[in-house]
Amino acid sequence: MTARTFTLPKRIGTRVAAGAILSMAGAFGFASLMPSAHADTNPAKPAQVAAAKAGANTGTDAKGAAKNAGQAVKAGASAQDVINLARTQVGTHEDASGNSKFNNWYIDSALGQQNAHRIGAKSASVYKGQSWCDMFVSWLGQHTGTKGMGADAYTVSHAQWFKKTGHFGQTPKPGAVVFFAWNGGGIKGIDHVGIVVKDNHNGTINTIEGNTGNAVKTKVRDTSTVAGYGYPEYR
Repeated sequence: MTARTFTLPKRIGTRVAAGAILSMAGAFGFASLMPSAHADTNPAKPAQVAAAKAGANTGTDAKGAAKNAGQAVKAGASAQDVINLARTQVGTHEDASGNSKFNNWYIDSALGQQNAHRIGAKSASVYKGQSWCDMFVSWLGQHTGTKGMGADAYTVSHAQWFKKTGHFGQTPKPGAVVFFAWNGGGIKGIDHVGIVVKDNHNGTINTIEGNTGNAVKTKVRDTSTVAGYGYPEYR
């Protein structure tokens, strides 16, 4: 995948990363928009976002945000619910401009709209064509009504939120949000994110990831590339 640039407000910079967006309070979490790089096996879609480092905008509750995004809200979800939904998306590709259905959902959601307003962008269309691995994870969480998944578009702040809320660790579990740092560096070095499907107990995990080779794909990853795991509040 190659980096793509476009013109944004000065507060945003040249590229929005695998990104950080508003994470909602309570069921979804919170985060801020910051610079990021997103990659599969190489630094894909680098993002330099000189943006708001303020805390989360928590003015809209998670249920309301989900409702505004046009989806039904369930009373929590299981890890298998999330894995099953992720499997239905395997093979979904971005278009030639780097945009995906997950970007479009994010742009139309309360999450994208509120975060765009918070960083001074004129509209959430600023997220069009941007790295979408974490938008995919956020899409899974909100479309299953998963509690404590977080709703972010920036991998680093998403992981920081899990750590702050005491739901971050080093044990792979089905349905966990897995954060990758290809070159190490812990949370600050995170490049990419996906969902754990299975721990193979041999130093590898099976995953489903968005924005991997420009598509949603199943992967087998070495756990040495993992910075940590976020644990949603599954039923």
